[in-house]
Amino acid sequence: MSLTTPYEPSSSLDQSQAPAPAAAAADQTAVPLYTPEFAANPHWFYAEMRAKFGSLVPVQLSPGIAATLVIGYRAAVQINNDSQRFRADPRIWEKNIPADCPVLPMLQYRPNALRSAGLAHERYRKASVDSIGGIDLYGIHLEIEQMAIPQINTFCMEGKADLLAQYALPVTFAYLNAMVGCPADIGQQVAQGMAMMFEGTNAGEGSALFAHALSELVNLKRSEPDDDVTTRLLAHSANLTDEELVQQLVTIYGAGIEPLTNLIANTVLLILTDERFSGPNASTTRDALNELLFKDPPLANFGITYPAQPSKVEGVWLAPNQPVVTSMAACNNDPAIAGAYNGNNSHLAWGTGPHACPAQDVAYSVAHNAIDQLFDAVPDIQLACPSDQLTWRPGPFHRSLAALPVVFPPSRTLF
Repeated sequence: MSLTTPYEPSSSLDQSQAPAPAAAAADQTAVPLYTPEFAANPHWFYAEMRAKFGSLVPVQLSPGIAATLVIGYRAAVQINNDSQRFRADPRIWEKNIPADCPVLPMLQYRPNALRSAGLAHERYRKASVDSIGGIDLYGIHLEIEQMAIPQINTFCMEGKADLLAQYALPVTFAYLNAMVGCPADIGQQVAQGMAMMFEGTNAGEGSALFAHALSELVNLKRSEPDDDVTTRLLAHSANLTDEELVQQLVTIYGAGIEPLTNLIANTVLLILTDERFSGPNASTTRDALNELLFKDPPLANFGITYPAQPSKVEGVWLAPNQPVVTSMAACNNDPAIAGAYNGNNSHLAWGTGPHACPAQDVAYSVAHNAIDQLFDAVPDIQLACPSDQLTWRPGPFHRSLAALPVVFPPSRTLF
């Protein structure tokens, strides 16, 4: 494998010389993030990018869609904590993007905290944080137990399973539905639409399905309120419109289904393939989760911002209103911070700055409890194939297995 000719940043440019958006789009050195090759071995690509480009890399999120990928830890912290220069509102950028662009549904403007700036962001962020803050973290253990055991019962007597499709996804799905008060039929549409958006396959159709399902949920909770996130959003002092309510739920589900499913599945894979997590003196589930979040986060490339004007970072000019994407995976593994940050919680898996994930404590607890429930019920799990034969799904944003096949001694169902 090889990358194209290195991009040569210039430290002598002034703002009048900063590259125009058209120049960025025409950059022949841009690295495609959407290929099966990238999905199969992203850390090889990150290392090659670092050697050839430094901390800021010209990439393509889909064919013809240019962006800058931030792979330097310090550059990422600087950018994501400077909301004046690097804004999350994409509306100027998307004016020139084709409607059928496969990554547009993931990047386009939405009236929610993830895709807004300034006072609008503050309003949406407070509504989301307050509504999520009503979740009982101490009750998650019992909730996950009640969701995990019936799911384990569907395969424990078989002696084999795909832990992605038969465990990680349905448990995540069940918890998120309960968290927002969503019935299973509406939730299924949400999950299908979200998967289509992350993969960039029929993404426009997926986005429409996603939004329609969440509109149904808002209407349902207005007539049948309960102790859930959607009801709290409806009652919040921000006085969100129906469209704004739907879009806050877009953020919650978008940050939940794929990333949380992948956090569970990928941590299980780490436990199954690393001898440090087996035997009488094995490291804990918490150790495995923390390592996974640091070394191979499930949402690998996201944290998208758009420079408000030509901006210079580490000697590289970033064009105005063009996507700047943070690679949490590459930044966490930046050799420049090796030893200074490893082994603690300063990783960027949850993002950083004003757009950092407001539900990280919830997600961590769900993953921790789901993994513990699985290994308590089925302790002798082994991969059904060599780990290098597993397939990773293409897509510029996620780090997601296509399947996680395992075998184990069949056991009776649980009560």
